[in-house]
Amino acid sequence: MEYTVADLEMWNDLIEEKAREVGLDYYPQEFEIINYNDMLAYEVYVGMPSMYPHWSFGKAYEKLRTLYNYNLTGLPYEMVINSNPCIAYLMKDNTMLLQILTMAHVYGHNDFFKNNRMFKEATSAIYTLEMFKNHADIIRSYINDPSIGYVEVEKMLNAAHALKYQTNRAVGVKNLSDEEIRKRKMEDYKSLDMNYSPIVPREKPEPPDVEKVPQEPVEDILGFISMHGDLFEWQKNIIEIVRDETKYFVPQIETKIMNEGWASYWHYNILKKLELPQKLYLEFIKRHNDVIVPLQGNINPYFLGFEIYKDLVQKYGEEKIFEVRLIERDESFLRRYLTKELCTKLNLFQYIKKDKNYVIDEISDDEGWKEIRDTLSNSCGMGSIPNIRVEDMSKMDKTLTLEHVFEGRELQLQYAVETLKHVVDLWKHKVILKTNLNGKDTKIVCDENKKITYE
Repeated sequence: MEYTVADLEMWNDLIEEKAREVGLDYYPQEFEIINYNDMLAYEVYVGMPSMYPHWSFGKAYEKLRTLYNYNLTGLPYEMVINSNPCIAYLMKDNTMLLQILTMAHVYGHNDFFKNNRMFKEATSAIYTLEMFKNHADIIRSYINDPSIGYVEVEKMLNAAHALKYQTNRAVGVKNLSDEEIRKRKMEDYKSLDMNYSPIVPREKPEPPDVEKVPQEPVEDILGFISMHGDLFEWQKNIIEIVRDETKYFVPQIETKIMNEGWASYWHYNILKKLELPQKLYLEFIKRHNDVIVPLQGNINPYFLGFEIYKDLVQKYGEEKIFEVRLIERDESFLRRYLTKELCTKLNLFQYIKKDKNYVIDEISDDEGWKEIRDTLSNSCGMGSIPNIRVEDMSKMDKTLTLEHVFEGRELQLQYAVETLKHVVDLWKHKVILKTNLNGKDTKIVCDENKKITYE
């Protein structure tokens, strides 16, 4: 290395001083210096020092290491954990300037984790590391239990992983229980029934079906199965572990563009205030441009977020972006602040697959920019994941009916079928998925033996 730990500590002190001056509010920050092998492992284990064992992590590691060894992929400059204290990893092979830029970038992420409402409402940063370690200990105890064993634990984890993102999409919103919904429906019915008059030509209100389960569609499929399924206590605990860890990651999925744009905006502005030596300044410009370079045929979240924040500062001042950082997520961020002028400046366009070719569908003209903005807004974050809900549970044979909230994008059929089989592993009864295929309403039925039929 061309620098020492003392050099990193000196630059960290300078960066932290500038971060406070510009108004960033962050958790205590800790850095660990690791080699590229460690970074490969941490990337697979989403940065966590402790995770439960599952074959998917090993598979991901081997794939990533192979791609890296053949120069088909790079490694992140850093990795940051939303925890208190906030932990970030620095690769020791990085240059001095890259470490400086990375540390400034990390303080941006740290501030975002602490202040954005998605993280404040859905996660508890002070217990993050403890939660993941406790979960790992519990899973290992089940694996080592002779009455359970690795095979059964793996089967539960496989199924739970397949369904983990079919969860509540509105972070921080309390969902009513079936009992609360029944009570509300009965109160509404009684109010309508009392005001009913046969003189007025309208139908007499029908009493609600208070026996139906669930009373209203449920997005949290794993939570529903945990509550109503025929499961042992250890199986329910595994489901709850996967649900809890998914809740931790949903805010990151929902704010990818905002979060990376915010960190990029602040690493850029903090480094400009550091009065870097000339030999480092040129590399700074090069490295920054590498981070925010536009991608051909795709969206670079660093670039898009950075440009929107810059635009907001030019129009309203820096106070505005602190307000935006506090309350928005990617969907609302793009819908409100991706303007026609920005779409034109960034040369954004929309393409579709037609037959075997890709063709441009919309460009950033007077009307097309709105379609581009709305497409990006609707498909970012959890919008990129199909919304599947529990519609009904049969009182007779416990058949579980799921519905795909169809918004024009069809499910990948092979993936949907395999996922249905995992649902049957958990539910242990017939499962029906209502969706739209080739323009027609379709039911995909998976029975207890995992035989698939279509209706």
